[in-house]
Amino acid sequence: MFGEVKPGQPAAFEVGYISVQDIFTIGIGPSSSHTVGPMRAAKLFMEALPPHVHGTITRISAELFGSLSLTGKGHRTDVAIVLGLLGWAPETIDPASVEALLAQVRSSQILTPDSRSQIAFDMDRDLIFSQEFHLRHPNAMTFTAYTSEATQFSRTFFSVGGGRIVEASDEVVPVQPQNPAAVRHPFQSAAELLANGVSTGCSIAEMMWENEKSLRAPAETMRSLDEVRDAMMTCIARGCEAEGVLPGRLKVPRRARGLRDRLLQVAQCPDGLRALDWVCVYALAVNEENAAGGRVVTAPTNGAAGVIPAVLKYYETFEPGATLRGSRDFLLTAAAIGALYKRRASISAAEMGCQGEVGVACSMAAAGLTAALGGTNAQIENAAEIGMEHNLGLTCDPIGGLVQIPCIERNTMGALKAINASRLAMFGDGSHIVSLDAVIETMRQTGEDMRSKYKETSLGGLAVNVVEC
Repeated sequence: MFGEVKPGQPAAFEVGYISVQDIFTIGIGPSSSHTVGPMRAAKLFMEALPPHVHGTITRISAELFGSLSLTGKGHRTDVAIVLGLLGWAPETIDPASVEALLAQVRSSQILTPDSRSQIAFDMDRDLIFSQEFHLRHPNAMTFTAYTSEATQFSRTFFSVGGGRIVEASDEVVPVQPQNPAAVRHPFQSAAELLANGVSTGCSIAEMMWENEKSLRAPAETMRSLDEVRDAMMTCIARGCEAEGVLPGRLKVPRRARGLRDRLLQVAQCPDGLRALDWVCVYALAVNEENAAGGRVVTAPTNGAAGVIPAVLKYYETFEPGATLRGSRDFLLTAAAIGALYKRRASISAAEMGCQGEVGVACSMAAAGLTAALGGTNAQIENAAEIGMEHNLGLTCDPIGGLVQIPCIERNTMGALKAINASRLAMFGDGSHIVSLDAVIETMRQTGEDMRSKYKETSLGGLAVNVVEC
């Protein structure tokens, strides 16, 4: 079961239709795969324990493997697991309450998931950071409950990217099953998506909208899109006001507010690149909030959470004629592109490197912006392809295991590339040589060939060549 990770095709965890609500979720930082996913897994483990053993549980342990172990402390995986075992979900936890909850468990060495239960949990003993890798996925965790009858209940989960978890069993069973509903415009590839558009005369956003109607009332989808958009804008605003130093031993200072203030001071000075400076502010603001454990939108991951909000804010602020309808089309189109990456490759940096996070977010943002600007389906597909083609091979090598360096600045680069990709695509008619499907497959193969030390383990790259201060 365990051993050195070998190159291989990512497991096919995605089945059925992947909804816009599967792509964009609201949670907390700093990582979707290392924070959000483990929190959900821990909560699910507690909820799934057989009712007859609840009163007999004397102790719980959690063992982390692979990337979750190697960068777990920097990604606050240990904190996330404690919160999940207490019954909290990333969507509902108040980030401001986290430290108090953690301090209570650390001092008492007791979990109180409800008003009646008291379960022994020593964070130093019961959070186990293993040096082994699970052969089926680099982000694996095993929870075990011990009872007074000397029996044990164990379950193993994989965190496969974007906060999504699956359970390891004889056949991998999705814990959060994708929507089985028959949708009006099913697609498994970009080529199929384009063909559907030709046959129906619909834009990618319109096809996604019709598909979402198969799952829920239109008003609910509309509300969800607007909540995601509002959460992104709120995160930008919050990050632009915050000051100080980010948590962790790197002592990285926040920069978004200072850069914003400087731009406001020179607002009247002519500069043709001023809009791009603001894009950097937006992306910095989001990812500094993420690094601080604040509330962000997983888009499609937390490590890449700043790219899509920054480009969406650029559209709403600097593009003449921007509308709320355009913002909704942006998100619907970006979700369709994100679904292709989830289905045909992976959005997990532990499998793909950062090409699977910032690269995918860049591709999604480029497609979304092109759609919002009225681009054709062919131009949208071209923009998405350009966005990924020039992120191929991007490694994930966070210094100190923290989602800070190079992650925060990398989001600014991803956002700027997305805008550039959209503009290039809009100058053309959509015809190009390299297809989006070819780029996604290339990303998948590149991720397979990439050595594990460059895939969110902090064992290579900048993580070993920069001396921590």
